[in-house]
Amino acid sequence: MSDPSESDLSHRGTVVSVRGSVVDAHFPGELPFLNSLLRAGEQGHVAIEVQAHLNAEVIRGVALTLTQGLGRGCEIVDTGETIKVPVGKSLLGRVFNVFGEPIDRKGDITGVERRSIHAEPVPISQRTTASEIFETGIKAIDVLAPLEQGGKAGLFGGAGVGKTVVITELIHNMVGRHEGISIFCGIGERSREGEELYREMGAAGVLDNTVMVFGQMNEPPGARFRVGHAALTMAEYFRDTVKQDVLLLIDNIFRFIQAGSEVSGLMGQLPSRLGYQPTLGTELAELEERICNTATGAITSIQAVYVPADDFTDPAAVHTFAHLSASIVLSRKRASEGLYPAVDLRQSSSKMLTPGVAGKRHYEIAGETRKTLAIYEELKDIIAMLGLEELSQEDRKTVYRARRLERFMTQPFFTTEQFTGLTGKMVDLKDALDGCERILNDEFTDYAEKALYMIGNIDEAKK
Repeated sequence: MSDPSESDLSHRGTVVSVRGSVVDAHFPGELPFLNSLLRAGEQGHVAIEVQAHLNAEVIRGVALTLTQGLGRGCEIVDTGETIKVPVGKSLLGRVFNVFGEPIDRKGDITGVERRSIHAEPVPISQRTTASEIFETGIKAIDVLAPLEQGGKAGLFGGAGVGKTVVITELIHNMVGRHEGISIFCGIGERSREGEELYREMGAAGVLDNTVMVFGQMNEPPGARFRVGHAALTMAEYFRDTVKQDVLLLIDNIFRFIQAGSEVSGLMGQLPSRLGYQPTLGTELAELEERICNTATGAITSIQAVYVPADDFTDPAAVHTFAHLSASIVLSRKRASEGLYPAVDLRQSSSKMLTPGVAGKRHYEIAGETRKTLAIYEELKDIIAMLGLEELSQEDRKTVYRARRLERFMTQPFFTTEQFTGLTGKMVDLKDALDGCERILNDEFTDYAEKALYMIGNIDEAKK
């Protein structure tokens, strides 16, 4: 980014104080606008985004890079523009940071359009209101928590229950089924996770249709706070200009809230409930409202949501829930039983699951499946104390159905083939519904439970 000319002193200021990532600067001429990008230090290596005007001559900004070497009296320059990232098809297969600079050592990207990461959401009048189901090829999700085309789905779960594995499988299936573009946004990812994901996606052959943007855990909170906006800007280009459907994966939206909380604390704002920033609701809405359906295409978003201490009443989880049309909850209990994907079949839900959108048959099968699993959950205590033999004939049938449904909802993934040795399966919604219906009709009572474990279509159980 070129500095303004030496003579243009109205854009130049002086650093007044540096406290961690917070930089106060004095501008005697014109104050930079909010969200403007400032440069300071040698060759402008410190990037600062203006967050507040303290008075008529002093701004407060948050550094997006390390502030090493910056001190009082250093010169600071207003670039006169916000952070801009490159957009276009040449981004496919590449990995970027919050500034849109490649970090995969494959050379720079030149001659492409750059857009500001700050954009207004699409007006309601230009959005499409028809609700369509976005098929993923994963049985547990498609049957019990179907995703909305152009909607937002949350992937909830504690640490280590398989959020990232489900996300990589979704990218794989997006390319195979919808021939769309995937944009992966890592907010506060561990560097190791980002590097592993990059290699796995290369091995799975999905990297050429994916753009990856990272604001990693070792980066300052300012960078982690803005990386979601950078990824969204790239996604909006594919939707609005290339007119393609986009799958936007965010791992992890909780880290976005956490970065906002850190920025808020650094800015000296009073914390609100449980120490979160007072602006949590508006910051999350600014990001989420840009994800939507238009006449030209849809941005469908799946967001991994780390739930602090598995507490769903935490403000971060509550505010995120409000924006979602589907919630996929991953259960540690199912993971410990070896039932993968570890989707909690009773807690996961979707607003798409109505007769009007999903269709009467889908609605009824999903309802019956849920009911069967709920009755089994209630009977578990009796079975543990008295044994299965003490149940009535009808209850025993329900238990058999529920246990077979639980096994049928497992599925081998393409992205875990090298770990499990099982060939990945992609299952159409119609086949998944047929399987559930046939189990509910007692067609598989004579088959061992393990015959239904880790299969695709229900007919595989007969083999």
